[in-house]
Amino acid sequence: MATIDRLDAEILGRVAATARPGVAEIAASLGVSRVTVQQRLKHLEETGILLGYQPIIDLDAVGLAVQALVTLEIDQRLMAPIVDGLAALPEVLEVRIQAGREDLLVRVAIESLEALQTLTAAIVGIEGVRKTTSTFTVSTPVPYRAQPALAKLTADAGWGRSTPSPDVH
Repeated sequence: MATIDRLDAEILGRVAATARPGVAEIAASLGVSRVTVQQRLKHLEETGILLGYQPIIDLDAVGLAVQALVTLEIDQRLMAPIVDGLAALPEVLEVRIQAGREDLLVRVAIESLEALQTLTAAIVGIEGVRKTTSTFTVSTPVPYRAQPALAKLTADAGWGRSTPSPDVH
């Protein structure tokens, strides 16, 4: 397991806030050198902590007004082909395997409730899917964020490998 310190967490927070901020901008905001930020980003990428740079898209603004979480009860022996079948559906944004009564949590975005019904029928049509349950997203008062958890994780880790943490906001 790779470890991070508070500077890594702060760099990740700035990267998360903007799809791909400039290295100079991050360095200036943190009071460190560009080389430090470049080295840290390279290390975070190489260790698999930073998986990529993605823009945050307002799905409603592009016409995908219905967003839902669909739970699936499945024949677990068919997990791989079911996941492949879900990945082939363009409306599927994410699939998570979970513990509990339902086996999979599928995040979808689609144009309308009627289209969701059609999509749900397609999901049930995948061999091994036994049942689906849909929950609609009405709003997202706390969007996906990792920074608060990273800040808590690294609160006592220091700033860099051997220096104390400055007060960064």
